[in-house]
Amino acid sequence: MSSDMSETAPAPQLSGHACIQSYLKTLDSSPGVYRMLDARGAVLYVGKARNLKARVSSYARPSGHSPRIARMIAATVSMMFLSTRTETEALLLEQNLIKQLKPRYNVLLRDDKSFPNILVAKDHAFPQIKKHRGAKKAKGNYYGPFASAGAVNRTLNQLQKVFLLRNCSDSTFETRTRPCLLYQIKRCSAPCVGYIDEIGYAGLLSDAERFLQGKTTKVQSELAEQMQAASESMEFERAAALRDRIRALTQVQSNQGINPKAVTEADVIALHMESGQACVQVFFIRANQNWGNRDYYPRLGGTESAAEVLQAFIGQFYDNKEPPRQLILSDEIEDADLMAEALSQKAGRKVEILVPQRGEKMELVSSALRNARESLARKMAETATQGKLLSGLAEAFGLESAPQRIEVYDNSHIQGAHAVGAMIVAGPEGLMKNQYRKFNIKGEELTPGDDFGMMKEVLSRRFKRLLKEDPDRDKGMWPDLLLIDGGAGQVSAVHEIMAEMGVEDLAMVGVAKGVDRDAGKEEFHRYGQRPFALRHNDPVLYFVQRMRDEAHRFAIGTHRAKRAKAVSATPLDDVPGVGATRKRALLAHFGSAKAVSRANLADLKAVDGISDQLAETIYDFFHERG
Repeated sequence: MSSDMSETAPAPQLSGHACIQSYLKTLDSSPGVYRMLDARGAVLYVGKARNLKARVSSYARPSGHSPRIARMIAATVSMMFLSTRTETEALLLEQNLIKQLKPRYNVLLRDDKSFPNILVAKDHAFPQIKKHRGAKKAKGNYYGPFASAGAVNRTLNQLQKVFLLRNCSDSTFETRTRPCLLYQIKRCSAPCVGYIDEIGYAGLLSDAERFLQGKTTKVQSELAEQMQAASESMEFERAAALRDRIRALTQVQSNQGINPKAVTEADVIALHMESGQACVQVFFIRANQNWGNRDYYPRLGGTESAAEVLQAFIGQFYDNKEPPRQLILSDEIEDADLMAEALSQKAGRKVEILVPQRGEKMELVSSALRNARESLARKMAETATQGKLLSGLAEAFGLESAPQRIEVYDNSHIQGAHAVGAMIVAGPEGLMKNQYRKFNIKGEELTPGDDFGMMKEVLSRRFKRLLKEDPDRDKGMWPDLLLIDGGAGQVSAVHEIMAEMGVEDLAMVGVAKGVDRDAGKEEFHRYGQRPFALRHNDPVLYFVQRMRDEAHRFAIGTHRAKRAKAVSATPLDDVPGVGATRKRALLAHFGSAKAVSRANLADLKAVDGISDQLAETIYDFFHERG
């Protein structure tokens, strides 16, 4: 972003209105972004202004503020300013800083994962169709975004049924000698064994891409013509196959639910607010099709208007995503023209912001609004239940107050091999999956199966990082309670680890199975205290069991993924200059990595795609090791 930016020198150590007033003489009427900071230097609020001086002077007034803004002003002891050339630049910079700094008094979009796409790969004679997430580096056509992996998987299943495209990896494709199960259940045309040629497969692929572009009517009419022609030519088997594809395509369209005729590409964004909480529902409309929806629960201060919440959400949501051609909103936002200009600038094309009052667009908004209302009601009910469980946990374990962040740890390995540690996190809103962490056990001095040693490594790494990143414990990163899978010995070992790091004031409980190891007869261990149990039907006991089981599930899944990666690894992975394509060529030529390692130089040079220099590198790699 090109802008003229300048930062002011700090004002004298004043606070509240007096502090803000002291900055006015240094400001002019240029647009820009301001930050309000507390006594520890933490950012309280980030805002943008068309006129910095006018905006800041509004905070200098001693009255007329909402309780939330009044608290923010009272806590302010310094400010920072960045001037920009235009208000659009100020808006973009504001949203970037909010996401980066997470100020306490800003509306904050907390869950902002990337969205998956469908990739039609173009680096193969029979292109693969698959789910893709992340940077668009692979060669091919991308369709999306989809609201979730589930929405992508449903669409991929539909495409397989209708267009019979392969989804296997290139290496699997090259090694097939007979068709797989997907061919048997009419989900693939089996190009791997020559049941369809390149021209025929290209036709299927073209139809699939037209479907993803919204040209479903044309695809259906062409399929109907082909079926009629096949029937007239008495090619009844081909006619029946085309009939099945038309039926599958019709079923796909009816299952999508929302298929707007007049909306080609848009995000429908609806906001419902209640009791100081908010839910934003986003529907993804692409190619006149519904590609899924997702709900978000932005963090509020409690007194924001719908316009303020929706504007903050849109600014942060599209900070790292390409906006569609239209945003269809449930409410007006504060700076619609400015936001449209900023999004158009980002997308490199026109982006419209609409608040419809009638017609099909209004129906889409009503549907999204109903979803937002129902989702928030469920969320509030779940949060109330979760609050009761956390209060019960505090009472059962003798904590001063209900914990806001619980960390649960577990290890997984097979006789010490592929060892991993896992941490899951729970809080007032349930399991916080974006806070889960996995730890590849690195300690070479550990004996196989040394659970104490593994736990020591995991906790040492976790808390050394916390001490470095949040030494004052004011960023919400520190747990109020640690749950450890194990009994008295494990608790004692963990206490020793924490004491070494000077972190002895955290509540810690070991969860161990009872003498007969039955679920429901768990014993709880605290350092220096007698073990105890909860009654069999206590909801707090079930709550702890769910958290422990989730930690175990996450640890096992992480361990299996690590083991699978190790199993599929070959010595070729370590050879300099040998990537995936050359690795496939070598394996296809020699049959195995072992055969590659034994090959002579002349045979290596004979492989397609392997230069004389690379052949020498591969030969030297294996023979110098021997």
